[in-house]
Amino acid sequence: MSGSGPAPAEVPADRWTNPLRSAADRRLPLIAGPSGLVIFGVTGDLSRKKLMPAVYDLANRGLLPPGFSLIGFARREWQDEDFAQEVRDAVKEHARTPFRQEVWQQLAEGMRFIPGDFGDDDAFKRLRETVDELDAERGTSGNFAFYLSVPPKFFPQVVQQLKRHGMADAPEGSWRRAVIEKPFGHDLTSARELNQVVHEVFAPKEVFRIDHYLGKETVQNILALRFANQMYEPIWNRSYVDHVQITMAEDIGIGGRAGYYDGIGAARDVIQNHLLQLMALTAMEEPAAFDAESLLAEKLKVLRAVKLPADLSAHTVRAQYTAGWQGGEQAVGYLQEDGIDPRSKTDTYAAVKLEIDNRRWAGVPFYLRTGKRLGRRVTEIAIVFQRAPHSPFDSTATTELGANVLVVRVQPDEGMVIRFGSKVPGTSMEIRDVTMDFAYGESFTEESPEAYERLILDVLLGDANLFPRVEEVEESWRILDPVEAYWDTHGRPARYASGTWGPVEADDMLARDGRSWRRP
Repeated sequence: MSGSGPAPAEVPADRWTNPLRSAADRRLPLIAGPSGLVIFGVTGDLSRKKLMPAVYDLANRGLLPPGFSLIGFARREWQDEDFAQEVRDAVKEHARTPFRQEVWQQLAEGMRFIPGDFGDDDAFKRLRETVDELDAERGTSGNFAFYLSVPPKFFPQVVQQLKRHGMADAPEGSWRRAVIEKPFGHDLTSARELNQVVHEVFAPKEVFRIDHYLGKETVQNILALRFANQMYEPIWNRSYVDHVQITMAEDIGIGGRAGYYDGIGAARDVIQNHLLQLMALTAMEEPAAFDAESLLAEKLKVLRAVKLPADLSAHTVRAQYTAGWQGGEQAVGYLQEDGIDPRSKTDTYAAVKLEIDNRRWAGVPFYLRTGKRLGRRVTEIAIVFQRAPHSPFDSTATTELGANVLVVRVQPDEGMVIRFGSKVPGTSMEIRDVTMDFAYGESFTEESPEAYERLILDVLLGDANLFPRVEEVEESWRILDPVEAYWDTHGRPARYASGTWGPVEADDMLARDGRSWRRP
């Protein structure tokens, strides 16, 4: 039978198409083409708890090619079989999907381990030989991603070693990519220096900066909520929105991360990346298309329009947690944590008021806050709407009525909540707040994949939609640097007891504007 329909699109070299997937059916996922992944710092917590389980979960879902290869690089004197056992243990403890021996066996056949440190030329020679061997044995087609799960100070050394030993330059028809974990620098100057070093080795389009929040289903759902539903977009502006609160709260302390955390703090660790990205997605205009360039263009417009308050003393807060009760247990204060200098001024809580100086959002404050040892673990975006300009009801009928709020819950209970006023059943006209709740777990039968599953797969596919680009990183530091500079020269952080919702100074910050923080 002959037909006159369009010719099938050419399949990119870095992906396979599911044979059941048609051009009109986007429900079936793309499968990564022949490829391998090298993880530097493979013995760290991130690798053990997130990266290795994510690789297994992708394989278990059939989204990795049969010849996929995984190479670990670290300072352990392990053999290949020791590494495979470490991965197996991590998978059994942390993987989202059930353990299946046949999937594991196929994955384990492509696992290798290279012992050495980042200055060891012999180790990188062995890495190059192993990459070439796996390419021949497993059919990876020369396609490898290098995941730098290491402190930022080692980024330049690792990428320069990759360049020196010929692994950064892809063979013809293949690709090589670098995956970099945050923080992307310590300030704008260091971020630019880091970007320059990395881009001397890898082209900008081959550098994937991981912000794992952008891989979460509910973060991506912000775009669906806004641009696939006509009911929200007409009121998503200064005419109807009173203010926006973006919160990332943790109920844990720094744990054993004193060496990483002290000197960085909550604002650099969370506001500069996670929260400013959430703000940009919340505030941006509709992109021309949902591709990396179009999303970047709109997010950049928001970041470039961000305006800091004139009085940083009144509209920014930093604080440290002190001893208190957390989850029924006594918690020590930050300055009493192991490895922390008792004179440290590092913030474990940070809050800042920002405004976006454009037509849509002029005059609408965005309040961003993050902290450790707070009341509970939660990340949410709350769009708080203006009160009705005129109410025909008696004041006694609406005494308990608050503002309408739309809350996007990013974690841990992914979903959305809408708060609005409703009449209380009965003969009198009494109105109270009620909520409508949408939970992913109740509305969809399939479990949401972990953020790192989505992001690792996107790296292998070459899909940069969910990865901050260099321009976004630099704009975010431009916003935060003046705040950090002010804090550095204006006394010590405020205090708040562990298990509370932060310092009284943060409550005062909103009270000056006639507002108050939500208690998630």
